[in-house]
Amino acid sequence: MLKVTSVAVLVTMSTLIKASADGMPAGQIVFFRSAFAIWPILAFLSLRGQLDTAWRTANPLSHFLRGLVGVSAMGLSFYGIMRLPLPDAIAIGYAMPLLAVVFAALFLGETVRVFRWSAVAVGLGGVLIITWPRLSLFGDGFGSSEALGAAAVLASAGLAATAMILVRKLVLTEKTPTIVLYFSLTATVLSLGTLPFGWILPDWQTVSLLAMAGFCGGLGQILLTQSYRHADVSTIAPFEYTSIVLGILIGYFVFGDVPTWSMLVGTTIVVGAGLFVILREHRLGLERKAQRKLVTPQG
Repeated sequence: MLKVTSVAVLVTMSTLIKASADGMPAGQIVFFRSAFAIWPILAFLSLRGQLDTAWRTANPLSHFLRGLVGVSAMGLSFYGIMRLPLPDAIAIGYAMPLLAVVFAALFLGETVRVFRWSAVAVGLGGVLIITWPRLSLFGDGFGSSEALGAAAVLASAGLAATAMILVRKLVLTEKTPTIVLYFSLTATVLSLGTLPFGWILPDWQTVSLLAMAGFCGGLGQILLTQSYRHADVSTIAPFEYTSIVLGILIGYFVFGDVPTWSMLVGTTIVVGAGLFVILREHRLGLERKAQRKLVTPQG
């Protein structure tokens, strides 16, 4: 329930951004999302008595690097959301966990066997099916809104996968509250650096909606983090794909977006590949636990 709720809250965040931030620079959207996300995070840490310890870090440079990559991914994602139907943006974003498998093998030396490589290849093929009708619009003149949006979400997925690799290294020495807190702070400060590139003066309604979006972003992070405390990753991860159902419903009823066949077929392939990877990892995890239990204690 925590995972599904976090997905619903984060899809609500994307909906609020798409509904309110038309014409607003991506860097300004990132600022609102990050600045207002800090407050629920601070309240949560305070209630748990972790606020004092959350500030302590031995790797400020690593937090900055993770923040820089994460902010870039967030900005590109918001840019894409503003230019694509919401279901398409969500579905293309599913490339992130597939790319994370590739990056983990390349940069962390993780063992990836033929089954996962095959699933990743099939999943990326599904992403190509979703994006190709959009990317082909480049042929009609560079600068097509949907083509740029699709390219931005793809680039965002690559950067988000890179951020995931950086987080995997951070968790070896840093606590989860510290990582979450420093990311929100870093994102807020870095997004302010885009101020000279043409921020606009929004009305109060827009500010209110963006503040709600930021609050949803922070709340979604908390719910997501808490969900992994109550069950294995392999058990919870498949519920991420409920976001496409919500995206299709919201896209149709709120924005009038009708799903295309390429989006539906490609999404089915991507989700299938993602579930295969998750279930495969779950099975391997069970096998490793069984092998550890069979080892005779020495001593």
